[in-house]
Amino acid sequence: MSLLPEPRYPSVPRLVTSARMLAAQQPGLCAFRQVGASRAGRPLHLLSVGRARRAVLVVSGAHANEPTGGSTLLSLAERVLYERGLRTGTSWHFLLCADPDGASLHRTPAPRSLLDYHLGFYRPVSAEQPEWSPSVLPPDRLPPETRTLTGLIDELRPYLQVTLHGTDLGGSWVQLTKDVPGLAEPFARSAARLRIPVETGASDAAGWPVSGPGVHVMPAADSRVPYPSLPDDARHSTWFHVHRYGGLTAVVEVPMWASDLVSDAAPHPAPAVALRQLARRLRRDAREVERVLAETGARLDLPDGPLLRAARWALELVPGLASDWTDLPPAGHSVAYVGSVDAFARRLPLRAASMLLRALRRTEDRAAPRLERLVTTWSDAFADRFQARWVPLDHQVEHQSRTVVATALRARERAG
Repeated sequence: MSLLPEPRYPSVPRLVTSARMLAAQQPGLCAFRQVGASRAGRPLHLLSVGRARRAVLVVSGAHANEPTGGSTLLSLAERVLYERGLRTGTSWHFLLCADPDGASLHRTPAPRSLLDYHLGFYRPVSAEQPEWSPSVLPPDRLPPETRTLTGLIDELRPYLQVTLHGTDLGGSWVQLTKDVPGLAEPFARSAARLRIPVETGASDAAGWPVSGPGVHVMPAADSRVPYPSLPDDARHSTWFHVHRYGGLTAVVEVPMWASDLVSDAAPHPAPAVALRQLARRLRRDAREVERVLAETGARLDLPDGPLLRAARWALELVPGLASDWTDLPPAGHSVAYVGSVDAFARRLPLRAASMLLRALRRTEDRAAPRLERLVTTWSDAFADRFQARWVPLDHQVEHQSRTVVATALRARERAG
């Protein structure tokens, strides 16, 4: 019997129930335990398959707004359990959700459109994200979710950590902390079979060395970052904690909605001009949200909860990021890169507006309808501009699972 959920993104309680059932089916091979607790006291659970010392650690739910990883994690756990070759000499460990507090606030289990997705949107500030907090906080202020994750790495010493991420709209790509030779070919083959575009110019990996189309290797610590205004730096995240044990991290990104515009590797005719235009639009859209925030703040005593805090944080990133795009040479020159930056420029004000709208909804304030019109208009424009098409959930899961397995097998050869 398959324990995969029906075609919707599973909640954390459903993930826990499915993982418990899987462990109960094969108690000789599986273990299920609580390994920590969140800031709000929610348990963090680990499902382990196999007993070998050589380990793979798979992490899902590090970003609350990227729900595919939970379904992928269950699919991978089933596959590892029933394919002996995957666990020969290797144990697999699955952290069910790295941020259950965040997951409880992002509420789009079965979005029908980008508007549905944004009406339930939540993504915490970087200091509250388990993987990113070490890049912005001193060690003595790290949240318990981060300490649990790094503690697991210290315990398991995995040769590979895989963290399951996703994007709302775009393509698929992989970020590696060390190169995994040969990964690009099976990654591209899987994406092609499932009609998922490979994002060849991901702004998240701008300027990084490329191992193959859509496969990016994080640069050395002394290299220049493409967006110096952004406070967080992947090289100081938990992704690099595994290096102290000789391992590496792979970040596997998969889209909910696909767009072929992010896979065009042809040179853009005028990337610097395009980035300046995108920076102007970003500033303009952010000002619209800031005006609503200022007006409502003057009328209402809004509590400084996670939604409002995250909305303000997204707006605070805008001035520096727009200046990066305007004042620095382009970090990429392809049509795909400019498309990826275009998507980034749409996301920040749209996410801020969405979270502010959720914070305002209970107040019945007169600004709420205006804000809802913005979220609706921007969501529809985002989908139209990128000709978005839904990627079936089973395709998202299959591609992410295939990529994880391909990475694990090739990294195992590399580790010896």
